[in-house]
Amino acid sequence: MTGYGSGADRIDTTRPHPARVYDWFLGGKDNYPVDEELGKQIAGLSPDTKRIARHNRWFMHRAMRWLAGEAGIRQFLDIGSGIPTEPNLHQIVQSAAPDARVVYVDNDPIVLAHAEALLSGSVEGVTAYLDADVREPERILELAAEVIDFDRPVALSLIALLHFVGDGDGDGEGAGRSEGAYALVERLVERLPAGSFLVLSQLTGDFDPESVEKGVASYAAGGVTLVPRSRRGVSRFFDGLEVVEPGLVQVVDWHPELSLGDLPVETQPVPIYGAVARKP
Repeated sequence: MTGYGSGADRIDTTRPHPARVYDWFLGGKDNYPVDEELGKQIAGLSPDTKRIARHNRWFMHRAMRWLAGEAGIRQFLDIGSGIPTEPNLHQIVQSAAPDARVVYVDNDPIVLAHAEALLSGSVEGVTAYLDADVREPERILELAAEVIDFDRPVALSLIALLHFVGDGDGDGEGAGRSEGAYALVERLVERLPAGSFLVLSQLTGDFDPESVEKGVASYAAGGVTLVPRSRRGVSRFFDGLEVVEPGLVQVVDWHPELSLGDLPVETQPVPIYGAVARKP
């Protein structure tokens, strides 16, 4: 299990990184000119990009409050945690359950460099950081087991991560389950005991395909894979699970009453699907 340290010597500032571009969308400071340049290109194609990023983050807040509160979950595995942005996941769940155990996973050196902020949790609980890639599910599960008891329910969090993971040969929803994003989720969920939850959000082109495709092209020009998925494609991640109400919806529509503040009234779609599902 990796604690925290300096990853500055491994940070590639010549190519944009999804975590740092997302940080720029959220108004953060832990990004570089190459990330800001790509962020501005995407925002120019879709002026709603920053609004969409904020709604995705707020969805995570509400989902974690529900999991730590109503669902009673005390163990959390957050893969693709990204650059710390308060409130972080552990702050949300440990405010409801101080004894909650949280393992963050990411493979961006700048996240590693800021991981100390992710480890400052409650005295009663545990927070840890693992430097690993989602494409290494067995390694993630093995190392996370140092903190998480996989005989007890776990909340697996994959927030705005899987649209950066292709579906295997040729990418896209037609690829088989033997590799790619669907297989990775299947392997992770398979390890979770009954009573565990999967919380996931994913970009879609269902509402504004032209703008999303331009975003895909911009990311590709920066060397980053971006795979939007249809509602049907996102629902595949929850095969065999019991999706809790209100089901698979735009993230803005997932239990808005759990927000600690008033959410903006939206007249335009938020093109990210989100859901929480229980493993029976």
